[in-house]
Amino acid sequence: MRQGQETLTLGKHVPSLQRWGQSPDADLVYRTLITLGPRTVGALARDLGLSHHRVTSALEELVAISAAQAGRAAGRRALVWTPVAPAELAVAVRCRRTVDDADQRNGRRHALTEGLIAEARTIGDGLRHLQTRELARARLTELTDVIRHEHLAMNTEVVFDAESARAGVSHDRKLLRRGVDLRVLGLHVAAPDPMLAFGRQPTEPSPAYRVVPTVPMKLLVIDRKIALFPVAPNDFERGYLEVSQPPLVAALVALFERHWANGTDPEERTVPEMFGPRERALITLLAQGHTDATAARELRISARSVSNIVRALMDRLEVDNRFQLGLVLGALRVASPPGQTGTTSPGHPDETV
Repeated sequence: MRQGQETLTLGKHVPSLQRWGQSPDADLVYRTLITLGPRTVGALARDLGLSHHRVTSALEELVAISAAQAGRAAGRRALVWTPVAPAELAVAVRCRRTVDDADQRNGRRHALTEGLIAEARTIGDGLRHLQTRELARARLTELTDVIRHEHLAMNTEVVFDAESARAGVSHDRKLLRRGVDLRVLGLHVAAPDPMLAFGRQPTEPSPAYRVVPTVPMKLLVIDRKIALFPVAPNDFERGYLEVSQPPLVAALVALFERHWANGTDPEERTVPEMFGPRERALITLLAQGHTDATAARELRISARSVSNIVRALMDRLEVDNRFQLGLVLGALRVASPPGQTGTTSPGHPDETV
């Protein structure tokens, strides 16, 4: 072994690259280079009994994490691959993760994606099993960076998982900024927006949303090319199937479109459908700045009756205080939220995994 390589020959203390999200092939090729020293692709293929394609793919992974580098030896035409020492590789990985953590939460999620996607199990042409809910979330995060045109979602949840909901808000925000067309079908009415509790701002853009009486399945479709849905409809923890076969994806898109056509746009719900005449009159007065007492005089009812009407509105819209009630009424275009002018669009549940 040449000078400077002695510390690499024993193969001791070699980190598991699979722990850092690399494939078993990449881990095997790295350990071979550490143990046997620099090798060509052909030599690695012979030593390990792997195809040239698998060795090349593994080396591409190693280059991506700065674990190996190629050069030409004197008198040789083929590239010779040399490993980076384990200690240097650990520093490089830590530095890369530090850069990713510029946005701490999304950075951690990105690092998690690197470590998890390699665990997905291919079960057929264009079919992968993302074995856990965590892996499915990581995969959706990865896909967020490549979505260009359209994202469709159907939600079956009545109650949203907090981690998924927060990730969904961040996911939507990124896509909407890029001009991606987002459409969501779900069981929730759009107001009060359930995502306000998970980081969405009342005035920021949100995906187009329609309410349907029943949702046939949990579904995410990316650019009409990739679809994700749970293996077990009632147990998301058992993971998701990822489908990229064009006929299957087209059938799932058609399923979405049929239910979208039959869904109800929350913005089409009018004030008369939702509130009685006295409630509408009181809402108008309160939005104009009337107190309970002055509104009572205008309506020729008691202040106690005004309080009862307000309480009934809060119960119906499932809010806890008058400030939240104002936000909801503003979102429904019945009244402007406190401290704001104009109207806002109704919110919606995000597409979550």
